Amino acid sequence: MTEHDYVIVGGGSAGCALAARLTEQADVSVLLIEAGPSDWNPYIHLPVTYYKTAKGSLTWPFETAPLKHQGGIVVPYIQARVLGGGSSINAQVYTRGAAQDYDRWATRYGCEGWSYADVLPYFRRAEDNDRLAGHFHGQGGPLGVSDQRHTSAVTLAWVRACQEAGIPYNHDFNGAEQAGCGLYQITNRNGRRCSAAVGYLRPARGRANLHVITGALATKVVIESGRAVGVEIVRKGRASFHRASREVISTAGTIGTPKLLMMSGVGPARHLEQVGVKVLHDLPGVGENFHDHLDVFMIYQLAAGHGYDKYKKLHWQLAAGIQYALSRSGPASSNVVEGGAFWWADRGEPSPDVQFHFLAGSGIEAGIPSIPGGNGCTLNAYLTRPRSRGQVRLRSANPQDAPVVDPNFLSDPHDLRQTIECVKLGQHIMRQPALAKFVQGEHWPGKAIEQPGGYERFVREQARSGYHPAGTSRMGHDRLAVVDTQLRVRGIEGFRIADCSVMPQLISGNTNAPTIMIAERLADFLKTGPRASH
Repeated sequence: MTEHDYVIVGGGSAGCALAARLTEQADVSVLLIEAGPSDWNPYIHLPVTYYKTAKGSLTWPFETAPLKHQGGIVVPYIQARVLGGGSSINAQVYTRGAAQDYDRWATRYGCEGWSYADVLPYFRRAEDNDRLAGHFHGQGGPLGVSDQRHTSAVTLAWVRACQEAGIPYNHDFNGAEQAGCGLYQITNRNGRRCSAAVGYLRPARGRANLHVITGALATKVVIESGRAVGVEIVRKGRASFHRASREVISTAGTIGTPKLLMMSGVGPARHLEQVGVKVLHDLPGVGENFHDHLDVFMIYQLAAGHGYDKYKKLHWQLAAGIQYALSRSGPASSNVVEGGAFWWADRGEPSPDVQFHFLAGSGIEAGIPSIPGGNGCTLNAYLTRPRSRGQVRLRSANPQDAPVVDPNFLSDPHDLRQTIECVKLGQHIMRQPALAKFVQGEHWPGKAIEQPGGYERFVREQARSGYHPAGTSRMGHDRLAVVDTQLRVRGIEGFRIADCSVMPQLISGNTNAPTIMIAERLADFLKTGPRASH
């Protein structure tokens, strides 16, 4: 047994940021527990190879329950299992969501203190931006944010095509206005990935008050007389207990956090009884409100010599590798997901409801027929604020068993209608003159989509997770809220949550930056002492 002031479960983006911030106080000891390995894998740090890290030993072997509204298909559900979490394996896209997202948290969902004006200082605190400054951006923070060092000519043409399609250019998706098209900034510093493990945790590793354990599965939070007092883990087949003299904090993510709560006896009582877990606190909202971006992808054949697919050949790889080794530039410094846009499928929405990611390459998406000639590009699109809701449940009382993950995609008809509009808008962009010299034709979905019912079949059969799950331990005050606005688990003392699971509604964009913001906020809550619950 060990004892620390704080025991943090989950060494992902939030866990790394929180551990680093709390140990800035020399008299505070922190234990950070991560189920996966350290971030030693070189593919993590080379920007272009993110597609290699998003599989295998660096991820949990999750898959969805049969998707009722997609013909019962079962698909892999990638979630990071490595120090740095998603920030170690993602495409490094730095977006925060729209200001209106956070204002809705504060007004519609009763999360006072979480409006955009409230959270913006924490985004700035985290950030070290190499180009942008002023009201919306920070310098000197742990998280390196930069412009791309290399951008494909095909991506630049796609951004021009967006403008030809009526979407104005936007130089900063995280500034005064989200709407528009442009190039994503990325979590990158000096041509290398700046994950939370690199930006936050690495500088803190020399502190005597920070302890990190990797390869350790947290099996339960121990609760005594209504208070969380520590965490049980299994590492290399051996069980141990780690006491928290102040608080236990879960940063295990939208799937891992509700699993941990339920394994600890905190959750919907009837479900816990069904799987054989002793109920310590009936909290019916645990695992509910699961939602995620539902991604559709369009793939186009490119003329020979364009895009990144040519780097699948060894001699091109060697050339790119030499350039990167000498100058940290060139194709190997690209995150591949270079171009983006936020626009409307439904003009009645107050802020853009569609996000695009443009990749000047193909082959990352599974199950697509080979492209003639071998050169392609990919346009991903999703509805930013889906209405469908699913849940996370325990499979059994065995902590080694993966939970049951049911996103319940397309359960709300609105999501199907508007996702079809996302596809049509994407196709419209790809037909613009700026892309004519690059694009030779639509490879996927192709002509079949033009048949009666073709768009609906395409979405139901081919849409997959955007891997931005949220909401399973949401903030609020009603009976299904799991945490209050100070991120305290309702009904349990000394237990907090800081990850995407606390979001009452998913933000309109990639989720890594908001996850870090949530951790920054909790660090402030803990440093300033207890406050009254709203």
